[in-house]
Amino acid sequence: MSVRTPDPTPSGDTPDNEPAWLSDIELEEVRRRLPLLYVEAVPVRVDGLGQIVEVGILLRANAVGEMTRTLVSGRVMYGETLREALFRHLEKDLGPMAFPQLPASAVPFQVAEYFPLPGVSQYTDDRQHAVSMAYVVPVTGTCQPRQDALELTWMTPEEAASPAISEEMEGGRGALLRAALASVGRLP
Repeated sequence: MSVRTPDPTPSGDTPDNEPAWLSDIELEEVRRRLPLLYVEAVPVRVDGLGQIVEVGILLRANAVGEMTRTLVSGRVMYGETLREALFRHLEKDLGPMAFPQLPASAVPFQVAEYFPLPGVSQYTDDRQHAVSMAYVVPVTGTCQPRQDALELTWMTPEEAASPAISEEMEGGRGALLRAALASVGRLP
């Protein structure tokens, strides 16, 4: 049986006696000392031949109130497999009716390394050094953005790979999205 970790309480507090969760203070301390493991997903819709016809990109407000586009993303919790983390974050960001079709292999299309200082990598995260396993995940159901996502925009692969969309994506995720499309032969 796999270990499932509960979602944090609506206030963002850590559930009592849950070893897989850190308080906000503990998380900030860990972020200053260790790289954290994340999963990221590029949600897609495919046709009958398995070709990507649409790419889902989230719209949200960042920590300073700017509107940005991003991908499904989140930490892997202690005792959680990559597949469990991927499923949890897809459900958290896209809703329980998204019906993601997780890849048969846990091998990501790319490993992205985020640094708090620009120039070390094409990926940045002001909060931390993080390593992210990135996946392309078909979804077959109805997506209703949740948590801090304001909307999910479906775009053609050509639209999603455009320089205008890349500029709206935070932390270099436009490059990650282009790498996702290239990994499945859909980079225009």
